[in-house]
Amino acid sequence: MPREYPIEKVRNIGFIAHIDAGKTTVTEGILYLTGKTHKIGTVHQGDTQMDWMEQERERGITITSAATTSFWSPKHYKGEKHRINIIDTPGHIDFTVEVQRSLRVLDGAVVIFDGKMGVEPQSETVWRQADGFELPRMCFINKINQTGGDFYKSLDSIRERLSANAYPIQIPIGFEKDIIGIIDLVKMKTYTYSDFKDKELNEGEIPEDLKEKAEKFRHELLERVVESDDALMEKYLLGEEISEDEFVKAIRQSTLKGDFFPILAGDGRGVIVETILDAVLNYLPSPGELPPVEGEDPKTGEKITRSTSEDVPFSSLAFKVATDPFVGNLTYFRVYSGKLEAGSYILNSSNGKRERIGRIVRMHANHREEVKEIYAGEIGAIVGLKGTTTGDTLCDPEHPILLEKIDFPDPVIYISIEPKTKADQEKMGLALKRLSDEDPTFKLRTDEETGQTIISGMGELHLEIIVDRMKREFKVEANIGRPQVAYKETVNGEAEAEGKYIRQSGGRGQYGHVWLKIEPKERGEGFEFIDKIKGGIIPAEYIPAIEKGIKEAATKGVLAGYPVVDFKTTLYDGSFHDVDSSESAFKIAGSMAFQAAAKRAKLVLLEPIMKVEVIISEDFLGDITGDLNSKRARIEKMEDRNNIKVIDALVPLAEMFGYATQIRSMSQGRGSFTMEFDHYEKVPANVAQKVIEGKN
Repeated sequence: MPREYPIEKVRNIGFIAHIDAGKTTVTEGILYLTGKTHKIGTVHQGDTQMDWMEQERERGITITSAATTSFWSPKHYKGEKHRINIIDTPGHIDFTVEVQRSLRVLDGAVVIFDGKMGVEPQSETVWRQADGFELPRMCFINKINQTGGDFYKSLDSIRERLSANAYPIQIPIGFEKDIIGIIDLVKMKTYTYSDFKDKELNEGEIPEDLKEKAEKFRHELLERVVESDDALMEKYLLGEEISEDEFVKAIRQSTLKGDFFPILAGDGRGVIVETILDAVLNYLPSPGELPPVEGEDPKTGEKITRSTSEDVPFSSLAFKVATDPFVGNLTYFRVYSGKLEAGSYILNSSNGKRERIGRIVRMHANHREEVKEIYAGEIGAIVGLKGTTTGDTLCDPEHPILLEKIDFPDPVIYISIEPKTKADQEKMGLALKRLSDEDPTFKLRTDEETGQTIISGMGELHLEIIVDRMKREFKVEANIGRPQVAYKETVNGEAEAEGKYIRQSGGRGQYGHVWLKIEPKERGEGFEFIDKIKGGIIPAEYIPAIEKGIKEAATKGVLAGYPVVDFKTTLYDGSFHDVDSSESAFKIAGSMAFQAAAKRAKLVLLEPIMKVEVIISEDFLGDITGDLNSKRARIEKMEDRNNIKVIDALVPLAEMFGYATQIRSMSQGRGSFTMEFDHYEKVPANVAQKVIEGKN
C-alpha cells in the first residue's frame, strides 16, 4: 500500500522551552484547531491531552515527552493537507533526557518563550541542545497578552542571549490585554480575533498608525533573508519587487541552513496557533530535505549512508522505551530509511538480536492507533520488543547499519531506597529495572558494603517522581534515605606505580606484574588507556585484562569510594610468568598499580556545580544574596526583569538541598528558583575533608 502522505507533506517537530512557558498549552491549542480534540485542555485544570500522567496533572508540569499526530492545510498560505508529528517535551531540567532524545529524532523545533520573562535558564539549555543536533528552529513568544508580557523586550533577550539572527516574521497588534492579533510581515496583512475560542482569524489591512513600524521590521527581515539566494539578492539591490512566494522561499532557505530563526508572537491558548502551523509547514524541513542518515557497518566499522526514501533498506532509531499499562512494552522509534511492516523481522544492530514485529502503532499522548506499516521520515511505536533500549538501532537484518547513539548526562544526586515489607522486595527490583529501562538518566546499583539499593538521577524532583511512579504504577511502598551528592574523584598530578600480584598455593600459582603512569586530563574528557608495551614483555592477550582492572578500580574510587574520572593511564612495563600468569592475575595487578599511582597523584574530590536562577522582589534581595553567599555561591549577575530581581549564580549542589522550602520562607512565599547542572569542580579542602570523613 503506498504511503498516505508523500514525504514532502510530513513534518516532525518538537516544542521545547523553559518550564511554564506554555508548550503544553500551545500543543492543546493545535489539537483543538486541527480537530483532534473538542476542547482546549488547560494545565491548571489538569485536563490536557499531552500531560496524561497523574503526576503531570497534579503538579501542572510535563514529565515525559508525549507524541501526537495532527493534520493541517495552510489557510492563509497556499498548501495541501500535511501530516505534522508533534512531540511536547518537559521544561524542567530534571527531565532533560526527554528533551535530548526527542531532539535527536526530530527535524525541526518550535522554541517557546514566556513573553513576561524572555529568555530563561532552561531556554538557553534547550537552545544549546538543539544547536548540538543542528536543528532548524523557529521561536514563538507566548503570553504577550498577559500583564508584563512584552514582545519587543523578549525579542531583545533572544537576540542578546541566543542568536542575533532571530527576526520577527510577525509583530503583535496592541499591548498586553489589548492584543487582538498580529501583522504578518511577509503578506503585509493583519490577522485578528475577537476571542481566543474563535475558529477563524480575520484577514485585514494594516492600520495607518502601524504601517511605518511594520515596514521597518519587514525591511530588516527582507534584507537578512535575501542573503541566502544570490539571484534574489541581486533583484533586491536593483530595487525590484520581491514576490510573496520568493519571500517565503528565502525565509525557508535561511531557516533550513540553521543560521536564521523566524519569530512569531501571540497567546498559545487560541486561534493564533494557526499561524504557528502555517509557519511550521512553510519554514521547517520535511524529512526528505535532510541529508542522508549516516551510520556504520556493525561488523567492519565502515561508513554507510541511507537516503530518506522507502525504496532503500529499513533503518530506524529507538529513542524511547515506555511501559504502557494496557499493551506492555512500547518502543518509540523514528524511521530514517525504508519502511517497516507488521509481521516482518528486524535486527537490533546495537545488541545483535533479531525480533519479529508484532504490532505497530501511532501515538496520541497515551492513546494508540494501530497501523500495518510505517515509512521513512515517520515516527511510531512498536509493541512488545524485548531487550531494546534507548538509542538502539533497529534495521533490516539483511542490510545491517549502526546509527549514532544518544549521549545522556551522568546523574548528580542519589538516594538509598528499601522496600517497606519483604513482599515488596521482588516487586521493587522489577519496578526499578523497568523505570531504568525507560530513563537512561536514572541509574540503580547495589552498595557492596551495605547491601543497600542506591538510585541516582538528575535532581530531587526526578527521584521523587520515580518513587511516586513506583508506588502508583507498581504498588511498591518504599523507605528512602536522605539525598546525597554524586561526588567524583580525579588526579591533579602525575605519578607512577607498580602492581605485582603473586600467589603460590600448592598447584598452579598466579602471577601478574605491571608498571603504570597516571596523568590528569581536562574536565569531561573521561578515561584513556595507552599501551606502550614493546617486545612482548607482557603478552598482548593480557593487556585488555589490565585495562579492565584499572576501570573497575576507578569505578570504586580511591579517596572516598567515588568514581575516579578524567585521567590517562599508560602501561609501559611489567613482566609475566610462562605458567602462572593469567588474565585474572593481570587484572588484579592493573587494579593494584592504578590505586597506588592514584594515591601518589594528588587525588582531589569533585562536586557538581549548579547554575541557579533566583527570582525575587527587591525587598528580599539582601537576605537572599547573603544566604547564597553562605552556600559557597558565585553570583554571576543580577538584573531587573519586569519589576523583579533576577540573580544568576553558580552554587554547589551539596548546598542546595531543601532550598525550595528555604526560599519560600525567606521571601514570604513570593520567591522562586530554577536549577540545572553546569559542571564539576574541585571541592575546597576543608569541605572535602568532611565529605571524606563522612564516607570513610
